[in-house]
Amino acid sequence: KVLLISERIRERREQLNYTQQYVAAKLKITQNAYSKIECGYSSLNVARMYEIAVALETDILTFLIH
Repeated sequence: KVLLISERIRERREQLNYTQQYVAAKLKITQNAYSKIECGYSSLNVARMYEIAVALETDILTFLIH
């Protein structure tokens, strides 16, 4: 399930034509740390998913329900 969420995060970022670097800066993390989120290497808690949803101008449910 984590992989599916990370794929949805990547898809949303690409829809907006945002770079990983741009989103990482909005989240105040490194591009490498953000890349690990999209690759499914980092576990996500609800708070972090909410921050990502805000950065990607969407609702957290976009990542949970597809």
